[in-house]
Amino acid sequence: MRWMRWGGLAVLVLAAGMAATWAVYRARALPQTDGALTLSGLRGEVRIERDAFGIPTIRAGSQEDAAFALGFVHAQDRLWQLETHKRIGAGRLAEAFGAPALETDRFLRALGVRRAAAAQWARIEPRARAGLLAYSAGINAFVQREMKARPPEFVILGLQPESWAPEDSLAWAIMMAWDLGGNWATELQRMRLALRLPVSRINELLPPYPGDKPLVTADYAALFRSLKVDGSLGSQALAAAPESGIEGVGSNNWVLAGSHTTTGAPLLANDPHLKLSAPALWYFVRIETPQGKVAGATMPGLPAVVLGQNDHIAWGFTNTGPDVQDLYLERIQPGDPGRYQTPQGWEKFETFAETIKVKGGPDVAVTVRATRHGPVISDGAAGEGLTGPAGTPTYAIAMRWTALDPDPGTLEATIDMTQARSVDEFIRATARHVAPMQNMVVADRSGRIAMVSAGRVPLRKPDNELKGQVPSPGWEARFDWAGYLDPTATPREADPARGWIATANQRIHGPDYPHYITSEWALPYRMQRIEQMLTAKQKHSMADMQAMQRDELSLAAVRLLPVLRRAASEHPLAAAAQRELAGFDGRMAGDKAAPLIFWAWARHLAQGLFADEAGEKVWAGSARAYREALEAVMERDDAWWCDNKTTPAAETCAQQNAAALTQALSELQAAQGPDMAAWRWDRAHQARSEHRPFSKVKFLARWFELRAPVGGDTYTVNVSRVTLKPDSSTGELYLDEHGPSLRAIYDLGDPAQSRFMHSTGQSGLALSPLYGSFVERWAKVDYVPVWGGVAEHTLLLLPQR
Repeated sequence: MRWMRWGGLAVLVLAAGMAATWAVYRARALPQTDGALTLSGLRGEVRIERDAFGIPTIRAGSQEDAAFALGFVHAQDRLWQLETHKRIGAGRLAEAFGAPALETDRFLRALGVRRAAAAQWARIEPRARAGLLAYSAGINAFVQREMKARPPEFVILGLQPESWAPEDSLAWAIMMAWDLGGNWATELQRMRLALRLPVSRINELLPPYPGDKPLVTADYAALFRSLKVDGSLGSQALAAAPESGIEGVGSNNWVLAGSHTTTGAPLLANDPHLKLSAPALWYFVRIETPQGKVAGATMPGLPAVVLGQNDHIAWGFTNTGPDVQDLYLERIQPGDPGRYQTPQGWEKFETFAETIKVKGGPDVAVTVRATRHGPVISDGAAGEGLTGPAGTPTYAIAMRWTALDPDPGTLEATIDMTQARSVDEFIRATARHVAPMQNMVVADRSGRIAMVSAGRVPLRKPDNELKGQVPSPGWEARFDWAGYLDPTATPREADPARGWIATANQRIHGPDYPHYITSEWALPYRMQRIEQMLTAKQKHSMADMQAMQRDELSLAAVRLLPVLRRAASEHPLAAAAQRELAGFDGRMAGDKAAPLIFWAWARHLAQGLFADEAGEKVWAGSARAYREALEAVMERDDAWWCDNKTTPAAETCAQQNAAALTQALSELQAAQGPDMAAWRWDRAHQARSEHRPFSKVKFLARWFELRAPVGGDTYTVNVSRVTLKPDSSTGELYLDEHGPSLRAIYDLGDPAQSRFMHSTGQSGLALSPLYGSFVERWAKVDYVPVWGGVAEHTLLLLPQR
């Protein structure tokens, strides 16, 4: 028995040793938040005070030292996030994650984000250059001198943190513009549909904004047939590209003049709807320099407050969603794949040799190209060419996109906006903003309010008969851009008589506006609901603003409910479902069954109506829910769309309606059991903040991924986008992966009352109690103060003399 006692003792010693090792590692990996550090690169002393939520207040003697300190705290708290941002912008994911990331790297190298960032860095203005250099130096000071242990992701993957360069920041800014713009994907979708459907039917599946008529274009279906375009054109690029232009990625903002608030001063609310990630995209900070104070949300990788409040103004953004991406079919010269056709004849592609390092595999050499329009994105696919056999393709696809322009301006505009002292100064500063185009609401302490849609908008020629709706023949000059809209001519509004301004990605100009911004505005349901609440009473308080951000009434559901209530399903649970729906008013409460039934039915109905025309996998390669098409088909009882053309029978809309409810109830019975009283929307509809890359590793996901049950849907003011495509890792349906990444309410009369919240926690270290400390508050639509906060930790950064 002695050996058993010795064996038990050995196990205890081993366990104690492992626990001690873990404790030492954890202590070394967590950032130093007290004491003093002497660092090269600073001009003067910087004081960093952190409150109980981990929000730092940076007090610096200059803007450059503040940028240095911001880079330092970003590296302390979000080093792995910085690493992923750097690798995405450079197309270097496979180097860390292996072969599964290779195709994304191919696409990013073809898109040329890092090349565009380098071109912008070469032209950037001195003040922005100084800020970027100081910010990069702050990151590198932590990585190279003060990091005592790598964050766990680096350890698990066997990686070492790399130095940060200013071009990495500019590349990440371009990728944020990519996330918020997806017109290129819709162009490809229209082209693929044009090989199956006439333009008139495409306009029914992808209809214009409510009340508008479809853009009058040439018959592009006939054009693509005449060009003998391959039906798979662009599909590989869509599969390889980082997602962009997702429906539900938008935002809300509204601002009230003091005449409409209980405080007598403006109130401003903002909640950007973006991809939910762990850690959150946002990092809160307060900065004080001799030039003034600013507090708000920063993005790790960028050296400025993006959304927030200073001593004089507050501001918030929503996505405009402009059409600033055009695709071009570039005809390749027969017999010479190195040349393509232009209006002046055949010209050589510009080429770039790239080497992609692949973890666990050999390096992959690729050659990517560019034309006079921009990068050839079809070079981002391996194997068969996107436009025919890889060896003899007929066409290449090039992209023209404002965010890749070599002349910068966005960072310069951001610096000026954060330092603006009035509404007028803020609006002047926005004129330099390039991408992504945003609807910016602003208020100042004098009581003024305004909105400006800021960003670079391309002008298309009068004889451009395709109007940017589909890929255009690149060899015809009429499809080239004709310059840019004067930045002072974008939509804007100041101090309206109604006393408030709001945007929610809806069409933000009237029918008499003379310039083309886009034809693909978000459905107006959120805006309509915001307007209902703003006009329901004369004066609003901070509590009213919070209630609006919490609102879960879906006007989109209200519109379709009569159709669902007519569904004559013979499913055993159909009667119980209709009883549940009888009391449903469109409020997407997480603890109710009706929202779950509604969304499952809508998903199956859209599949039944559109799969035979749009493709068997309706949700694959599309960011759409096809809601506006579904509404129109069912309301006009459209027999053409309701008929399933893959069967000999002629199905009616009533039959499709009944079948959709039957399928939905069978799906939900299998998922949540036979007792409908136990069904809950928030069992399926969970806000998932994805961790890159460990959400895809089941064992690690439980430690790194963050979740919360939520209500709401894609069309509620409290947005929680409903994902209709099964999750690639878990197979789950109806997850919320895009939502209010940030909520903020600013009081211009008493800034001490201003509040904000983001979706996870300040720390990006899963070892830290601050990693997910905001999740519960965020799910409940609660907040923390923008200003103030008792300093619980103080770190001094001292310059090296």
